Amino acid sequence: MHAKIRWGILGTGNIAHQFATGLRSVPDAQLIAVGSRAQATADAFGDEFGIPHRHPSYEALAADPEVDAVYISTPHSFHKANTLLCLGAGKPVLCEKPFAINAQEAAEMIREARARRLFLMEAMWTRFFPIMRRVQTLLAQGDIGEPRMLTADFGYRTEYHPSHRLFDPILGGGALLDVGIYPLALASMIFGKPEHVASSADLGKTGVDEQSAYLLRYKDGQLALLSSASRTETPQEAVINGTHGRITIHRRWWKPSRMTVHVHGQDEKVVDLPYEGNGYNYEAIAVGECLRAGKLEHEIMPLDESLAIMETMDAIRAQWGLKYPME
Repeated sequence: MHAKIRWGILGTGNIAHQFATGLRSVPDAQLIAVGSRAQATADAFGDEFGIPHRHPSYEALAADPEVDAVYISTPHSFHKANTLLCLGAGKPVLCEKPFAINAQEAAEMIREARARRLFLMEAMWTRFFPIMRRVQTLLAQGDIGEPRMLTADFGYRTEYHPSHRLFDPILGGGALLDVGIYPLALASMIFGKPEHVASSADLGKTGVDEQSAYLLRYKDGQLALLSSASRTETPQEAVINGTHGRITIHRRWWKPSRMTVHVHGQDEKVVDLPYEGNGYNYEAIAVGECLRAGKLEHEIMPLDESLAIMETMDAIRAQWGLKYPME
Protein backbone atom coordinates (compact mmCIF):
# COMPACT_ATOMS: atom_id res chain seq x y z
CA MET A 1 0.00 0.00 0.00
CA HIS A 2 1.29 3.41 -0.94
CA ALA A 3 1.87 6.19 1.57
CA LYS A 4 -1.41 7.68 0.38
CA ILE A 5 -4.53 5.71 -0.46
CA ARG A 6 -5.18 6.53 -4.11
CA TRP A 7 -8.93 6.88 -4.62
CA GLY A 8 -11.05 6.67 -7.72
CA ILE A 9 -14.63 7.96 -7.75
CA LEU A 10 -17.21 6.21 -9.90
CA GLY A 11 -19.87 8.76 -10.86
CA THR A 12 -19.88 12.55 -10.90
CA GLY A 13 -23.14 13.56 -9.21
CA ASN A 14 -23.73 15.55 -6.04
CA ILE A 15 -22.64 12.84 -3.61
CA ALA A 16 -19.43 12.34 -5.63
CA HIS A 17 -18.71 16.03 -5.16
CA GLN A 18 -19.28 15.67 -1.41
CA PHE A 19 -16.90 12.73 -1.11
CA ALA A 20 -14.25 14.42 -3.25
CA THR A 21 -14.48 17.49 -1.01
CA GLY A 22 -14.17 15.29 2.07
CA LEU A 23 -11.00 13.67 0.74
CA ARG A 24 -9.33 17.08 0.84
CA SER A 25 -9.37 16.75 4.65
CA VAL A 26 -7.63 13.34 4.63
CA PRO A 27 -3.85 13.85 4.60
CA ASP A 28 -3.04 10.25 3.69
CA ALA A 29 -5.47 10.04 0.78
CA GLN A 30 -5.25 11.22 -2.82
CA LEU A 31 -8.06 11.52 -5.34
CA ILE A 32 -6.32 10.24 -8.43
CA ALA A 33 -9.09 9.16 -10.81
CA VAL A 34 -12.74 9.68 -11.76
CA GLY A 35 -14.95 7.62 -14.02
CA SER A 36 -18.02 8.92 -15.81
CA ARG A 37 -20.20 7.82 -18.72
CA ALA A 38 -18.79 10.63 -20.88
CA GLN A 39 -15.38 12.23 -21.25
CA ALA A 40 -16.80 15.74 -20.91
CA THR A 41 -18.28 15.14 -17.45
CA ALA A 42 -15.15 13.28 -16.31
CA ASP A 43 -13.02 16.22 -17.45
CA ALA A 44 -15.26 18.78 -15.76
CA PHE A 45 -15.13 16.87 -12.48
CA GLY A 46 -11.40 16.37 -12.88
CA ASP A 47 -10.85 20.09 -13.46
CA GLU A 48 -12.83 20.97 -10.34
CA PHE A 49 -10.85 18.67 -8.06
CA GLY A 50 -7.48 18.52 -9.80
CA ILE A 51 -7.78 14.82 -10.71
CA PRO A 52 -5.12 13.54 -13.13
CA HIS A 53 -6.94 10.45 -14.49
CA ARG A 54 -10.30 11.23 -16.18
CA HIS A 55 -12.00 8.13 -17.57
CA PRO A 56 -14.94 8.18 -20.03
CA SER A 57 -16.34 4.89 -18.69
CA TYR A 58 -16.73 3.05 -15.41
CA GLU A 59 -14.86 0.10 -16.90
CA ALA A 60 -11.81 2.27 -17.58
CA LEU A 61 -11.84 3.55 -14.01
CA ALA A 62 -12.05 0.02 -12.60
CA ALA A 63 -9.11 -1.02 -14.77
CA ASP A 64 -6.88 1.90 -13.74
CA PRO A 65 -3.80 0.24 -12.19
CA GLU A 66 -2.99 3.27 -10.05
CA VAL A 67 -6.32 3.24 -8.17
CA ASP A 68 -6.17 1.61 -4.72
CA ALA A 69 -9.87 1.91 -3.82
CA VAL A 70 -13.09 3.00 -5.51
CA TYR A 71 -15.92 5.04 -4.06
CA ILE A 72 -19.22 4.29 -5.82
CA SER A 73 -21.51 7.31 -5.87
CA THR A 74 -24.14 6.33 -8.43
CA PRO A 75 -27.87 5.89 -7.62
CA HIS A 76 -28.56 2.73 -5.63
CA SER A 77 -30.19 0.99 -8.61
CA PHE A 78 -26.67 0.76 -10.08
CA HIS A 79 -24.76 -0.18 -6.92
CA LYS A 80 -24.68 -3.92 -7.50
CA ALA A 81 -23.43 -3.71 -11.09
CA ASN A 82 -20.89 -1.00 -10.28
CA THR A 83 -19.60 -2.84 -7.22
CA LEU A 84 -19.26 -6.15 -9.06
CA LEU A 85 -17.40 -4.36 -11.86
CA CYS A 86 -14.84 -2.90 -9.47
CA LEU A 87 -14.46 -6.06 -7.40
CA GLY A 88 -13.97 -8.00 -10.62
CA ALA A 89 -11.10 -5.65 -11.44
CA GLY A 90 -9.52 -6.34 -8.04
CA LYS A 91 -10.48 -3.01 -6.45
CA PRO A 92 -11.59 -2.55 -2.82
CA VAL A 93 -14.92 -0.71 -2.73
CA LEU A 94 -16.70 1.84 -0.57
CA CYS A 95 -20.28 1.79 -1.87
CA GLU A 96 -22.73 4.59 -1.14
CA LYS A 97 -25.85 3.74 0.85
CA PRO A 98 -28.24 2.13 0.58
CA PHE A 99 -25.97 -0.76 -0.25
CA ALA A 100 -28.26 -2.04 -3.01
CA ILE A 101 -31.89 -2.18 -4.12
CA ASN A 102 -32.64 -5.27 -2.02
CA ALA A 103 -31.08 -7.97 0.11
CA GLN A 104 -30.61 -10.34 -2.82
CA GLU A 105 -28.39 -7.81 -4.58
CA ALA A 106 -26.51 -7.04 -1.35
CA ALA A 107 -25.86 -10.73 -0.72
CA GLU A 108 -24.41 -11.10 -4.23
CA MET A 109 -22.07 -8.16 -3.65
CA ILE A 110 -20.93 -9.57 -0.32
CA ARG A 111 -20.33 -13.05 -1.74
CA GLU A 112 -18.17 -11.60 -4.52
CA ALA A 113 -16.08 -9.50 -2.13
CA ARG A 114 -15.51 -12.43 0.20
CA ALA A 115 -14.72 -14.83 -2.64
CA ARG A 116 -12.12 -12.40 -3.99
CA ARG A 117 -10.91 -11.43 -0.50
CA LEU A 118 -11.40 -7.73 -1.22
CA PHE A 119 -12.49 -4.98 1.14
CA LEU A 120 -16.09 -3.86 0.81
CA MET A 121 -18.14 -1.49 2.98
CA GLU A 122 -21.40 0.41 2.80
CA ALA A 123 -20.72 4.14 3.08
CA MET A 124 -22.72 4.74 6.27
CA TRP A 125 -20.85 7.98 6.97
CA THR A 126 -22.91 8.88 10.07
CA ARG A 127 -21.34 6.01 12.03
CA PHE A 128 -17.87 7.54 11.82
CA PHE A 129 -18.55 11.07 13.10
CA PRO A 130 -16.93 11.92 16.47
CA ILE A 131 -20.34 12.37 18.12
CA MET A 132 -21.60 8.99 16.94
CA ARG A 133 -18.40 7.29 18.08
CA ARG A 134 -19.00 8.90 21.50
CA VAL A 135 -22.59 7.62 21.47
CA GLN A 136 -21.30 4.11 20.82
CA THR A 137 -18.92 4.46 23.78
CA LEU A 138 -21.64 5.75 26.13
CA LEU A 139 -23.94 2.89 25.22
CA ALA A 140 -21.17 0.31 25.66
CA GLN A 141 -20.33 1.77 29.08
CA GLY A 142 -23.97 1.66 30.16
CA ASP A 143 -24.12 5.38 30.96
CA ILE A 144 -27.89 5.49 30.31
CA GLY A 145 -28.47 1.90 31.40
CA GLU A 146 -30.00 -0.56 28.98
CA PRO A 147 -31.26 1.09 25.78
CA ARG A 148 -34.98 0.35 25.48
CA MET A 149 -36.50 2.73 22.95
CA LEU A 150 -35.33 4.82 20.01
CA THR A 151 -37.21 7.58 18.22
CA ALA A 152 -35.59 8.99 15.08
CA ASP A 153 -36.71 10.69 11.89
CA PHE A 154 -35.29 12.02 8.66
CA GLY A 155 -37.68 13.92 6.45
CA TYR A 156 -37.23 16.84 4.08
CA ARG A 157 -39.31 18.67 1.49
CA THR A 158 -38.58 18.14 -2.20
CA GLU A 159 -40.76 19.53 -4.97
CA TYR A 160 -42.42 16.85 -7.04
CA HIS A 161 -40.97 15.99 -10.43
CA PRO A 162 -41.72 12.53 -11.84
CA SER A 163 -38.34 12.17 -13.58
CA HIS A 164 -36.31 13.04 -10.47
CA ARG A 165 -34.51 10.04 -8.98
CA LEU A 166 -36.49 10.37 -5.73
CA PHE A 167 -39.74 9.72 -7.58
CA ASP A 168 -38.54 7.35 -10.31
CA PRO A 169 -39.15 3.63 -9.58
CA ILE A 170 -36.54 2.66 -12.19
CA LEU A 171 -33.91 4.40 -10.02
CA GLY A 172 -35.21 2.88 -6.79
CA GLY A 173 -36.98 6.08 -5.77
CA GLY A 174 -38.71 6.74 -2.48
CA ALA A 175 -37.87 8.13 0.93
CA LEU A 176 -37.17 4.71 2.49
CA LEU A 177 -34.10 3.90 0.43
CA ASP A 178 -32.96 7.52 0.21
CA VAL A 179 -33.11 8.60 3.86
CA GLY A 180 -35.13 5.98 5.76
CA ILE A 181 -31.98 3.92 5.86
CA TYR A 182 -30.48 6.46 8.29
CA PRO A 183 -32.86 5.84 11.22
CA LEU A 184 -33.00 2.14 10.36
CA ALA A 185 -29.21 1.92 10.49
CA LEU A 186 -29.17 3.79 13.80
CA ALA A 187 -31.68 1.32 15.24
CA SER A 188 -29.54 -1.52 13.90
CA MET A 189 -26.45 -0.07 15.58
CA ILE A 190 -28.24 0.03 18.93
CA PHE A 191 -30.51 -3.03 18.90
CA GLY A 192 -29.46 -5.29 16.02
CA LYS A 193 -31.98 -6.86 13.66
CA PRO A 194 -35.67 -6.56 14.56
CA GLU A 195 -37.84 -9.61 15.01
CA HIS A 196 -41.06 -7.80 14.09
CA VAL A 197 -41.74 -4.90 11.71
CA ALA A 198 -44.91 -2.85 11.26
CA SER A 199 -45.01 0.04 8.82
CA SER A 200 -47.21 2.30 6.74
CA ALA A 201 -46.49 4.58 3.79
CA ASP A 202 -48.00 7.20 1.55
CA LEU A 203 -47.22 6.13 -2.01
CA GLY A 204 -47.22 9.05 -4.43
CA LYS A 205 -48.21 9.39 -8.08
CA THR A 206 -45.23 7.38 -9.33
CA GLY A 207 -45.83 4.57 -6.84
CA VAL A 208 -42.88 5.17 -4.52
CA ASP A 209 -43.09 6.19 -0.85
CA GLU A 210 -43.13 9.92 -0.18
CA GLN A 211 -43.46 9.52 3.58
CA SER A 212 -43.49 6.46 5.79
CA ALA A 213 -43.24 5.29 9.39
CA TYR A 214 -41.84 2.13 10.93
CA LEU A 215 -42.32 0.45 14.30
CA LEU A 216 -39.67 -2.17 15.02
CA ARG A 217 -39.65 -4.61 17.93
CA TYR A 218 -36.58 -6.52 19.05
CA LYS A 219 -36.04 -9.82 20.83
CA ASP A 220 -35.91 -8.36 24.34
CA GLY A 221 -38.84 -6.00 23.85
CA GLN A 222 -36.90 -2.93 22.73
CA LEU A 223 -38.76 -0.64 20.34
CA ALA A 224 -37.75 1.77 17.57
CA LEU A 225 -40.22 4.37 16.28
CA LEU A 226 -38.84 5.70 13.01
CA SER A 227 -39.97 7.76 10.03
CA SER A 228 -38.71 9.21 6.77
CA ALA A 229 -40.06 11.52 4.09
CA SER A 230 -39.09 13.21 0.85
CA ARG A 231 -42.08 15.57 0.71
CA THR A 232 -42.38 16.49 4.40
CA GLU A 233 -39.92 18.39 6.60
CA THR A 234 -39.39 16.71 10.01
CA PRO A 235 -37.33 17.67 13.12
CA GLN A 236 -34.46 15.30 12.18
CA GLU A 237 -33.72 14.41 15.78
CA ALA A 238 -32.85 11.10 17.45
CA VAL A 239 -33.51 10.15 21.07
CA ILE A 240 -32.13 6.99 22.65
CA ASN A 241 -34.03 6.15 25.85
CA GLY A 242 -32.42 3.86 28.40
CA THR A 243 -33.33 2.49 31.80
CA HIS A 244 -31.21 5.16 33.55
CA GLY A 245 -31.31 8.10 31.15
CA ARG A 246 -31.39 9.21 27.53
CA ILE A 247 -29.22 10.60 24.76
CA THR A 248 -30.64 13.22 22.42
CA ILE A 249 -28.75 13.76 19.17
CA HIS A 250 -29.89 17.13 17.94
CA ARG A 251 -31.01 18.61 14.61
CA ARG A 252 -29.54 16.84 11.62
CA TRP A 253 -28.55 13.92 13.85
CA TRP A 254 -27.39 12.08 10.71
CA LYS A 255 -24.60 14.67 10.41
CA PRO A 256 -24.09 15.09 14.15
CA SER A 257 -22.07 17.60 16.11
CA ARG A 258 -24.12 18.06 19.33
CA MET A 259 -25.93 15.83 21.78
CA THR A 260 -27.42 16.10 25.25
CA VAL A 261 -26.88 13.30 27.75
CA HIS A 262 -29.35 13.00 30.61
CA VAL A 263 -28.60 10.49 33.36
CA HIS A 264 -31.25 10.12 36.03
CA GLY A 265 -30.36 12.11 39.14
CA GLN A 266 -27.73 14.20 37.35
CA ASP A 267 -27.74 17.49 35.48
CA GLU A 268 -28.05 17.28 31.72
CA LYS A 269 -24.75 17.48 29.89
CA VAL A 270 -24.46 19.06 26.46
CA VAL A 271 -21.67 17.53 24.40
CA ASP A 272 -20.29 19.44 21.39
CA LEU A 273 -17.92 17.58 19.09
CA PRO A 274 -17.58 19.58 15.88
CA TYR A 275 -16.54 17.54 12.88
CA GLU A 276 -13.64 18.36 10.60
CA GLY A 277 -14.03 18.78 6.87
CA ASN A 278 -17.50 18.01 5.57
CA GLY A 279 -17.82 14.68 7.39
CA TYR A 280 -17.18 12.37 4.46
CA ASN A 281 -13.53 12.35 5.43
CA TYR A 282 -14.17 10.10 8.43
CA GLU A 283 -15.41 7.12 6.40
CA ALA A 284 -12.48 7.58 3.99
CA ILE A 285 -10.06 7.50 6.92
CA ALA A 286 -11.75 4.33 8.22
CA VAL A 287 -11.37 2.60 4.85
CA GLY A 288 -7.72 3.61 4.66
CA GLU A 289 -7.07 2.14 8.11
CA CYS A 290 -8.65 -1.14 7.05
CA LEU A 291 -6.70 -1.34 3.82
CA ARG A 292 -3.41 -0.73 5.57
CA ALA A 293 -4.25 -3.36 8.21
CA GLY A 294 -5.31 -5.91 5.61
CA LYS A 295 -8.89 -6.01 6.87
CA LEU A 296 -11.71 -6.99 4.52
CA GLU A 297 -14.47 -5.35 6.59
CA HIS A 298 -14.82 -2.59 9.17
CA GLU A 299 -16.18 -3.59 12.56
CA ILE A 300 -18.26 -0.40 12.80
CA MET A 301 -20.13 -1.16 9.55
CA PRO A 302 -19.75 -4.91 8.87
CA LEU A 303 -21.19 -6.54 5.78
CA ASP A 304 -23.56 -8.85 7.64
CA GLU A 305 -25.19 -5.78 9.20
CA SER A 306 -25.57 -4.07 5.83
CA LEU A 307 -27.32 -7.22 4.62
CA ALA A 308 -29.57 -7.31 7.68
CA ILE A 309 -30.60 -3.66 7.13
CA MET A 310 -31.46 -4.44 3.51
CA GLU A 311 -33.56 -7.40 4.69
CA THR A 312 -35.45 -5.09 7.04
CA MET A 313 -36.10 -2.61 4.23
CA ASP A 314 -37.29 -5.47 2.02
CA ALA A 315 -39.74 -6.50 4.73
CA ILE A 316 -41.01 -2.92 5.04
CA ARG A 317 -41.54 -2.51 1.29
CA ALA A 318 -43.31 -5.87 1.11
CA GLN A 319 -45.91 -4.53 3.55
CA TRP A 320 -46.63 -1.67 1.13
CA GLY A 321 -46.57 -3.79 -2.00
CA LEU A 322 -43.76 -1.62 -3.39
CA LYS A 323 -41.65 -3.54 -5.88
CA TYR A 324 -39.17 -1.93 -8.24
CA PRO A 325 -39.10 -2.70 -11.98
CA MET A 326 -35.70 -4.41 -11.79
CA GLU A 327 -36.80 -6.83 -9.06
